[in-house]
Order: sequence, then structure tokens, then C-alpha cells
Amino acid sequence: MAVLAHLSDLHLDGGTRAHVRAARVLSYLDGLPGPVDALLVTGDLTDHGTDDEYREFRDLVGGRGPLLVLPGNHDVRDPFRRVLLGEAGGDAPIDAVHDVAGVRVVTCDSTIPGHGEGRLADTTCDWLAAVLADEPRRPTLVAFHHPSAALGSPPLDAIRQRDTARLEAIVAANPQVLGLLCGHAHTASTTLVAGRPLLVAPGITSGLRLPWEGGPLLDRDLPPGLAFHVVDGARLSTHYRVLPGG
Repeated sequence: MAVLAHLSDLHLDGGTRAHVRAARVLSYLDGLPGPVDALLVTGDLTDHGTDDEYREFRDLVGGRGPLLVLPGNHDVRDPFRRVLLGEAGGDAPIDAVHDVAGVRVVTCDSTIPGHGEGRLADTTCDWLAAVLADEPRRPTLVAFHHPSAALGSPPLDAIRQRDTARLEAIVAANPQVLGLLCGHAHTASTTLVAGRPLLVAPGITSGLRLPWEGGPLLDRDLPPGLAFHVVDGARLSTHYRVLPGG
């Protein structure tokens, strides 16, 4: 059995508020009786994508491992690579494959530099198809930042992942893909994509209010949260936790 802790949308900006909210979630994880197998953060690690903000993320989250990270629309690929991944800079999509307790976690870059909405580049789709073809029987999770389906919030859906037909075809052709993991929405959500669950992590820095709830679109007073994804053989279960308190 593999257990993956899933966080998203920290929006660290050098200020106290975002830092404290992220630290609250990490403190909760640190206090668990046993460690999770990996920590996944699905984008918007920072608010402006600066070197200093990535250093803040590294100093806050570093030392917990394995750590799986991918960029969101507030992130910037070049400093993300240099500061967090220890690589040479560059603007190509940041895609990777990870082994988590026998489960493959494939992280894909859905960002379009300079835009709020997302899309998997053709090169990323080619790479994803090849990666999945390599191990067709191994339980696999695919992660990216932008939801690849509408979630019922018009402002959010306007900046979701676009041109998803190829992603859906790849997922449909690979039964080992147990689920798709993402962030961006700032709310715990689930729906189906190509017959697989799309599992959205809640936001750390704020929460999304849905049209029928009223109030601000992004409510900074809603508590942070996280998801736990449990893979047991070919079965995926997800549990959400909300962390109220100061």
C-alpha cells in the first residue's frame, strides 16, 4: 500500500500569512504517527515565481521526502528548475516520473507561460504516452496543475486545462492509470475524466467559494487542507483533511 500526501497552491510570497498557513499543514504531516510515502505539491508553490520565493519553499518544505513538485501558472520554469531541482535553467516543460512505494507518479507541466489557463504541450503528451507504454501493468497516477475538466465555477473553468482530447485518449488507452491529480481550483473536488477520477487538492493559501455559496471567489479565511491518496493494488482511495485553527 502506498500513501501520497497531496498539497497545492501555497502561493508563498515572502509574507507571513501564506507561510504560516503552509507551515500549519506541514506541522500536521510531521505530527502523524507514521510517515507518508511521498509528498506531492501540484503547483503554485510561489505567488510570483521569484528565486527568493523558491528558496522560501525549499527552506519550509525541504527535508521531507520524497518530495514531488510540478509548476502552476504562478510559477516560473527557469527559477523553479534552478532553485528547487538543482538543474540548469530553461523554459521547457517540467515533466518527470517518480517511483513511490511501487506506484508510478507521472508529473506533467500543464502551464502556458504568461497565461492563467493550462494545456499539456504536444511534447508532453508524446512523452506521457511513451512513459505509460513502458510499464502498462504498474499502478500509475498522473498529476498536473490545471483541472482537465470543468468543475462548475465559471471563473475557475475559464482558466482550466484546454485541448484535453489527447490527454483523455491517452488515459483511456492505459488502464493502469488509476487517477489524475491536480490543484489550481483551491477546493477539494472530484469528477471523472476518461472514466478515471480527477482528484483536486484543496488550496493552502485560500479556498474557492462556489457560485451558490456567495462571498468572495477566493476566500482567504477558509482553512487550508490536503488530500491523502491511498493505492492498494489496483484500488485508489482518497481522503480529504481540513485544518482549522490559527
